[in-house]
Amino acid sequence: MSEPENRRSRSNISRQIVLPWKKSLEMAFSSLRLRFFRSLITAFSLLLAIAFLSFTLTNTAIARELYRLHGQIALPLLTQAGYVFDAAQAVINAGPKELWLMILSLLVCTVGIVNAQLMSVTERFREIGIMKCLGALDRIILRLFLLEAAILGLLGAGAGSILGLFAAWGAAMLQYQSLNCTGISLAPLLAQASQAWGIGIGLSILGVLYPAILAAKLQPVIVMKEEY
Repeated sequence: MSEPENRRSRSNISRQIVLPWKKSLEMAFSSLRLRFFRSLITAFSLLLAIAFLSFTLTNTAIARELYRLHGQIALPLLTQAGYVFDAAQAVINAGPKELWLMILSLLVCTVGIVNAQLMSVTERFREIGIMKCLGALDRIILRLFLLEAAILGLLGAGAGSILGLFAAWGAAMLQYQSLNCTGISLAPLLAQASQAWGIGIGLSILGVLYPAILAAKLQPVIVMKEEY
């Protein structure tokens, strides 16, 4: 058989091997349940990082709202709290310290996710090998890992963004007692919390990308010979 015919044959076989999205989700949830405590630790680390991010972003949104409501009256209190006033754009921004802390927390969280997923791949070598022996394609293995990461991101980052939002609101009520906070619009606060949620989902998927590609490229013949 010629090379073009071989490629066409592999393409036809590839099109015949499918895994429905519903079944993929069921397998992803099943895998997370089987590795509940490892998944919980990964989700908790993501929750803490996104809670801090959501807290910082929401606090900045509250500071901007207070400046919008009270103007120069609120400026000394906001400056004392560590915020920077941009006179050119007349807007309140987070200080450099908060920005560095956000970046570091997200980096640590991403490294933790990558490490946890690499360990998960190592533990599942035999499982992945069996799936590939049964006909699972690289894209199916990749999809399962990405779905697991997306589920962890939705749950962990979602809980973290909500926790950060409420913590920022409570801290603001205590810190800015001398200012009237009743006119603060909730829309900017919810937007910042949603942004933190989206970043958390993105980090979860980004953190699993390399381990997922590694798992998809495993050779079943080699994997099945190893002992773990």
